Amino acid sequence: MERERHLEESIVVGASPDVIFTYADDHRNFSAHMNQSSWMMGGSKMETHTDEGKGKKVGSHITMSGNVLGVNLFLDEVITIHDVPYQKEWQTVGNINLLVIDHYSLGFKIKPDAAGSQFTVYIDYDLPKSWKTRALGILFGGMYAKWCVQQMTTGVKDHFLNQG
Repeated sequence: MERERHLEESIVVGASPDVIFTYADDHRNFSAHMNQSSWMMGGSKMETHTDEGKGKKVGSHITMSGNVLGVNLFLDEVITIHDVPYQKEWQTVGNINLLVIDHYSLGFKIKPDAAGSQFTVYIDYDLPKSWKTRALGILFGGMYAKWCVQQMTTGVKDHFLNQG
């Protein structure tokens, strides 16, 4: 599915694809930035729940909810690609309620590299449909998407730097 916007970031990690995939495949590790209070989340955080698949197989669901700046947020993601140890992707489904982006596909790819592995996080997203939140999306959607992608790549990089 084509989305309005695309953003990605790649880093080199000194670990094999299977080791990186195992770490990033655990949603508690990979999306930890959403479960912590931060300025980008308006001082709030989201609560994450996974189904029995724990977000580790195609069709598994991950939901997040929270209240940011007085607005109740909700999203439901479904795993669409789970190609161990090279790629994982998920996308939002159903009725979601977000502020600065709308439906999205998010994922990572891992390629062997001479120094370990190239790790790429990407997001393809739409801006909100409502004129009120679309204006917020035009102003802040790119900044938020970049923050998410950087949080994920930095989290993986820091985890493996601290392992050595």
